[in-house]
Amino acid sequence: MNKVIISLALGTFGLGMAEFGIMGILTELAHDRKIPVAAAGYMISYYALGVVIGAPMMALFSNKFSLRSILLFLAALCVIGNAIFTFSSSYIMLVIGRLVSGFPHGAFFGIGAIILTKVISPGKVTGAVAGMVSGMTLANLIGIPLGTFLSHEFSWRAPFLLISLFDIAVLVSIIFWIPDISDNAPTKLSEQFHFLKSAAPWLIFLATLCSNAGVFAWFSYIKPVMIAVSGFPETSMPLIMMLAGLGMVLGNMVSGKLSSRFSPLRIAVMTNLTIAVALALILVLAWHKGASLSLAFIICAGLFALSAPLQILLLQNAKGGEMLGAAGGQIAFNLGSAVGAFCGGMMLNALFPWNYVALPAALLSLSAMLSLLCYSRLQSCSALGTEAGAAG
Repeated sequence: MNKVIISLALGTFGLGMAEFGIMGILTELAHDRKIPVAAAGYMISYYALGVVIGAPMMALFSNKFSLRSILLFLAALCVIGNAIFTFSSSYIMLVIGRLVSGFPHGAFFGIGAIILTKVISPGKVTGAVAGMVSGMTLANLIGIPLGTFLSHEFSWRAPFLLISLFDIAVLVSIIFWIPDISDNAPTKLSEQFHFLKSAAPWLIFLATLCSNAGVFAWFSYIKPVMIAVSGFPETSMPLIMMLAGLGMVLGNMVSGKLSSRFSPLRIAVMTNLTIAVALALILVLAWHKGASLSLAFIICAGLFALSAPLQILLLQNAKGGEMLGAAGGQIAFNLGSAVGAFCGGMMLNALFPWNYVALPAALLSLSAMLSLLCYSRLQSCSALGTEAGAAG
């Protein structure tokens, strides 16, 4: 594999570890810092808010500095943010660590995609971007279960110390493997906003937000649900997280296969419906170990099965502002993480049983599906209007 792709995949692996690794250490973090599990769960929200702040920087500064320089800055922030979180001695330091470590997330994906369009031949760019994103899926399959194991055996700090050290290796790989190139796109920043005048991209943003929020309202608290409700021993969590990661990898693969037969819209609608049904079933079947594992696999597969179709829909509706559209997609995705973790936490603060985090989760997934159906209706009306104008 091209060294540029390897370096970028290493970066997304570290980002995936930082974003999703928090789910496997919530109970240890809450116990050590003497805070409620719901308060520990808000660390997911703070990471997502960091992404919301950082993602637009891609559009603002990508043509002012070399792309490698920006990547080095982003990798350095990953090291610093995860180090702050690792050595935090107060809740505010935990918050700062998560904000800083989340800042590079969206920008890294966007800058990485721009670099690949410049160094990879046009016919192979899609595969190269998939190679970059594979780091994120591998983080869910391998890295997060490893982090959960380290947290159980040593401390919740151990996996984040490992992430910080790993990001140093990412920084070194960028120095040696990423060429020093710049983005000299002629499009002015103001012109990139023109596509936002249409309702279509906003409906896709909303669907992206609600899709991720639906999954994260449950996934943020998967550990206490599996232990307290399903009855799994704490030692089984690394294997459960590995199963969830496998679901994400396979969901991404299946979605790619289906894209040759079905439209991105149809895949996204049906996937959201599947996730909503699976989340609703958790309310009544979470006490059954086999059902709980099967539903977890389906939900996690759906999370990454949605990624490509939603990105394609967004790019189709962001002509002239693809860079800003990509940043907006990352904002919506990670803001969904924040909203989901918050909604799940509200159910716990209201003293509902652990499995009731699936209630707002299912409703959010249904909202995502309804947003996509509204988008479909809007497109149909637009097509009819165009035909009528041509006929007239």
